[in-house]
Amino acid sequence: MNFTPAGQNGLVDCFLLIKTVERKTSSKGDNYLDLVLSDNSGEISAKLWSYIPALHGEYSAGDIVKIRGTVSVYNGNDQLRIEKIRLAVDSDNVSPSDFVKSSDYSGEEMFAELYSIAENFTDPDLIAIVTTIWSEHKEQLLFWPAAFKLHHAIRSGLLMHTLSIVRLAQKVCEVYPFVDKELLISGAMLHDIAKVSEYDIASSGLATGYTVKGNLVGHLVEGAYIIKSTAEKLGITSDCVMLLQHMVLSHHNEPEFGAAVRPMFIEAELLSQLDMMDARMYELREVAESTDENNFSGRIWSMDNRKIYNHGRDDLNKKVKLF
Repeated sequence: MNFTPAGQNGLVDCFLLIKTVERKTSSKGDNYLDLVLSDNSGEISAKLWSYIPALHGEYSAGDIVKIRGTVSVYNGNDQLRIEKIRLAVDSDNVSPSDFVKSSDYSGEEMFAELYSIAENFTDPDLIAIVTTIWSEHKEQLLFWPAAFKLHHAIRSGLLMHTLSIVRLAQKVCEVYPFVDKELLISGAMLHDIAKVSEYDIASSGLATGYTVKGNLVGHLVEGAYIIKSTAEKLGITSDCVMLLQHMVLSHHNEPEFGAAVRPMFIEAELLSQLDMMDARMYELREVAESTDENNFSGRIWSMDNRKIYNHGRDDLNKKVKLF
């Protein structure tokens, strides 16, 4: 994350958006705020120690705040110790969009490209199911993030993740011509469709937490239900309905990662592997970007607590090539 220094020794003075905020109690019994703050270059963990609501104010996810504090390294990662904080006011002339990291491409152009791919399938059932579901969720898909905290947790991140997998699928099918290309791409376009009901979203376009449905049902089961109910509405009874449901239910690969079943046919296995590949590549790039050349990152819990090495040979400024 890039800060504009206000002085020496890591001192910063700037506006940031609150991505998450929790009120906690220290081992000494003092209240403190545990926050994740962001701008359009990334995010940083922050702490406001000895928190007193009447003195410091009260804050929620999605608020824009002006902070003054000091950045230091804790367990190999940057952490911001907040000294002063206040809510942004109208006279500050700041907008949530100024603090939100967004996809490399607009939601409109990614949606149009993906919809066009589905429209040009040869299987009429896959055309009908995919285009109907996408049309019904277009408003949300244009800006929805793909995650709460991890990969593609950015504005229009869900479309970027989906189009990335579709591009990978198209290339894979050139190497493995025996794969049902339209089934694989349909599964890719629908595998995360229920994320539009899994997260609470702020006006900034970032997720602030999980909905009740997201917690109790989850996007795999809900996604399979959306496919089934859409097919019933369209009068489609072919086996492709069951195949698509299985791809959605199994794309996390292992039960410990949330999969209802493990992948049991070629396209389901490919979707699971491509989904993991794209998610990991996004996270690895994010970590490498925030790590100095020829240095290791702190331990990344989402990658089995590995430390990531930035060897400096990659041009991390190049955007993902989707068009």
